[in-house]
Amino acid sequence: MWQFKRFLVLLRNYGRDKSFLSGLERVESLVSKILSVVMVVIILVALYDLILVLSKQLFASSSGLFTKSLLNIFGLFLNILIALEILENITAYLRKHVIQVELVIVTSLIAVARKIIILDLSKTSGTQVIGLSLTIMALSFSYWIIRKSNHKIIP
Repeated sequence: MWQFKRFLVLLRNYGRDKSFLSGLERVESLVSKILSVVMVVIILVALYDLILVLSKQLFASSSGLFTKSLLNIFGLFLNILIALEILENITAYLRKHVIQVELVIVTSLIAVARKIIILDLSKTSGTQVIGLSLTIMALSFSYWIIRKSNHKIIP
């Protein structure tokens, strides 16, 4: 019976705001660290894939290097850049415990730019192109607003 009372007291203490928020921060920090480790693994695998594709292209054909798979190689490069930006978002969050909206928008712009670079216009409808252009315009406008507001705050 005393163990049950002890459990209830312990539960009540952990239910208080400071204890509860402290526990949430620990979980949040652990998840962010796990995500950053997973992201490093993803970056290394993507880098290995890029090196593998490049080496196959260099040694496979003697003329017209990269003509057929140049867009694929650009896509792999941009995948790595996007992954690095996401890793930067995670590490910035670990340092400051704040999501930096500017970094998120830049990462989104890179991702949409990747989509446009590797876009096959023969398989893409006009509405998809219009949607991508509207996405670029919205992200660019958002980035401009964030940059303008940051310059007002920081002299």
